[in-house]
Amino acid sequence: MTDSRWSVFWRRFKRDRLAFVGAGIVLTLMLIAILADYIAPYDPLYQFSDGIGDIGQPLGGCKKFLMGTDRYGRDVLSRLIYGTRVSLIVGIAANLSAMVIGLIVGVIAGYMGGWIETVLMRITDIILSIPMLLLAMVLVVIWEPSLKVVIIVIAISYWTCLARVIHGETLHIKSMVYIEASRALGGSNAHVMISHVVPQLVGITVVYITLGVATTVLLEASLSYLGLGVPAPTPSWGGMVADGQTYFRTFPWLVLWPGLLVMFTVLGFNMLGDGLRDAFESSTRRV
Repeated sequence: MTDSRWSVFWRRFKRDRLAFVGAGIVLTLMLIAILADYIAPYDPLYQFSDGIGDIGQPLGGCKKFLMGTDRYGRDVLSRLIYGTRVSLIVGIAANLSAMVIGLIVGVIAGYMGGWIETVLMRITDIILSIPMLLLAMVLVVIWEPSLKVVIIVIAISYWTCLARVIHGETLHIKSMVYIEASRALGGSNAHVMISHVVPQLVGITVVYITLGVATTVLLEASLSYLGLGVPAPTPSWGGMVADGQTYFRTFPWLVLWPGLLVMFTVLGFNMLGDGLRDAFESSTRRV
């Protein structure tokens, strides 16, 4: 008796220590984002008049402000904690939105073929040929920056990558015997795509969403650094790097802390995504 696909997947995944480290990082960040209201020592937007003199204090250098304050007297630690929430909301929401668009475009183009495939894939190629950061910058300039707009802009910029991958996988699945059997039994195109094609794409979609969060977190941080991301005074890691660079020579940790959080977030999601990819590939080969 052969093991189920999911049991093979779990055995392969739990043997991957780097994947578990990545999962631990991601889980920790999610807990910080969810519990930000309870673990942050202060309101991240409140400007302490007595905190102006504590700009850039090193860890433990000030009893009241553990990591000091920024130039406006706002607690750095609180802003880092709430910045986690902003980065994860943007990263996860933008990727889920991109997944929906990419999945629909990729499956329809790959399964239907003909002129529908040609039109959808040429549109995808055109958008894909534009650098992601440049496209995002143009769209943000056109619309007034806000958290919702940043999510929409990143989703519009990123769906093409997933659509290309889904398109290729759909072409492979389309040639399978059970697809031909389903159509021979009278299954409509919509029924075959929803019932037989999409379920086979769950694994690769989850992997690309996980890896995509790392990309979108970087993109959001880049936009915020350039002043085109989440508008001030909402805490954002990229915005904190931009604010702290003024004091980089005297207080480099104002840039270091948000920079490290971006690095660990990207690292965590990449390690988790790599582990998921290897586990899904192993389960597909074994079953």
